[in-house]
Amino acid sequence: MIAPARRTAFRILLRIATIDAHSDELLRSREVDALSAQDRNLTTTIVLGTLRWQLSLDAQIRPLLARPNTKLTPETAVALRMAAYQLQHLERVPAHAVLNDTVELVKQGRERGASGMVNAVLRKIAARPRWRAPGSLTSPKDIAAAWSHPEWLVERWVQRYGAEAAESICRWDQEPASVTLRLGPASESSLSSLDLEAGAFLARARRLLRGDPRAGLQSGHIRIQDEASQLVAEMAAAAGPDAEHVLDTCAAPGGKTAILAERLPASEIIAVDASLRRLEVMQRTLPPSLRQKIRFEPADAAKLHLQPTRGLILCDVPCSGTGTLARNPEIRLRLEPAELKRQQARQIAILRAALPGLAPGGRLVYSTCSLEPEENEAVVNEVVSSAAGTRLIPVAGLLDTLLANGVLTPSGRELLRIATDGACLRTIPGVLPCDGFFAAVLERT
Repeated sequence: MIAPARRTAFRILLRIATIDAHSDELLRSREVDALSAQDRNLTTTIVLGTLRWQLSLDAQIRPLLARPNTKLTPETAVALRMAAYQLQHLERVPAHAVLNDTVELVKQGRERGASGMVNAVLRKIAARPRWRAPGSLTSPKDIAAAWSHPEWLVERWVQRYGAEAAESICRWDQEPASVTLRLGPASESSLSSLDLEAGAFLARARRLLRGDPRAGLQSGHIRIQDEASQLVAEMAAAAGPDAEHVLDTCAAPGGKTAILAERLPASEIIAVDASLRRLEVMQRTLPPSLRQKIRFEPADAAKLHLQPTRGLILCDVPCSGTGTLARNPEIRLRLEPAELKRQQARQIAILRAALPGLAPGGRLVYSTCSLEPEENEAVVNEVVSSAAGTRLIPVAGLLDTLLANGVLTPSGRELLRIATDGACLRTIPGVLPCDGFFAAVLERT
């Protein structure tokens, strides 16, 4: 009998390989929820690990085929990848169980004739030493090969941030993403069943070490949200503490909107998103105490026609997501260089549509979870250069305000000094223990 975790992981990986599916959504499906806790954990490990290492796994598998140039079917390719990942990267998984289950998966599928080939290739992989982390690397080609990233992307990071930081990003992307919680109004005593540690820089952030957070999530006492994502929302709230009217232009899934509602209880907050479905999910998942403070409106943020009435606007725009590859590993398998320009055009359109909505003295926070300058500085510079009466505000002053208000811890403020490049905020994964985010603050004079 095939282990439930492997069968489920195979189905998820096959969907990701054949349609535009996303691992985070599929891993929250009813099929996964129905598994035991142990099988859920193994399913998640296999799916995300296989995606993280897919480029290097394919490079390892290809020479072992009788005809290396043969194009494998999605079913066969997925079976080989997920088995090779387990054999090379999971020390506590018995090799015979991996081989038996994988061959059986192939036999039960449409490509049953490939089972002999799959068995032969996996036996060769099983006979090899397990993967070991390399020492320090300097060339983009070596970093990309060692840490299973596209070489063109690593080349950009080496050029932009240096070889050491680029390798730190890649190493970070290959580790299981940490679960960071945002504490709600309830005291931590209500979360006594969870093993938590303090966040890196925010007073209300906690890193989950052990325990099942679902009860706290359902009660609204906690939310799952990366610490850099929380920080962007805290900066936005600090940028407009007295704003009567607040607009979040790309609001779903709602983590940043929720923080705005917490920090600005007297403000009228409008949450806009192009997807009605995502807005509806957002309404269902936000705690009632926050949901009632927010007005939800489906709209394309690039086509807004705004009057200058808002004291604060948050533009956390859609982007390539290269700062979140640890959480969304399939991005590296789909992203092409041309996509950055397409994203940039959309981001410029959103920012240009939002700026007219600022009242005099109002502020706008532009943010992405991208590490790429085309989506960050280039967008801000393009829009500000053509927007009369708009200026860039250094984020360091907002961080000092957050420290004075007890939002940032003193050690966190010191840690974030490396994240301020000129006037903007930039968190680099692996250099800081969080996702990669960019944020700039604009003011209408």
